[in-house]
Amino acid sequence: MRCVIARFPFELTKSGVLETMKGVKPEKALGASVIVGRRTYPVKQVGQVVMRQDRRDFSAVEVTRAMTQLGFTCREQREDTVSTHHLTPLQQASAVGGVPVAVAAALVADLGGI
Repeated sequence: MRCVIARFPFELTKSGVLETMKGVKPEKALGASVIVGRRTYPVKQVGQVVMRQDRRDFSAVEVTRAMTQLGFTCREQREDTVSTHHLTPLQQASAVGGVPVAVAAALVADLGGI
């Protein structure tokens, strides 16, 4: 299958992706992921290995689209990583705002507490 990722054309096949990813240890998949064989890989890791490009050069959406067209199962985000029911109010606000908890705590301390 021909696809364009990060403005570069690639000729990808399912068997080629399986062969390329054979023996590659999967990183922890916190965001978008793809199941290759029996393993779940982060989409960006698959893109980097298969296309030999830096992860900053392409988006996860581009790789997810290509892997889906090849017949691989892709997932957007693991359910257990978005749970916030055991977080403090500061941690919940930090998670929603995308600010690390340490930075949020420092900001609250600088403001004299809330």
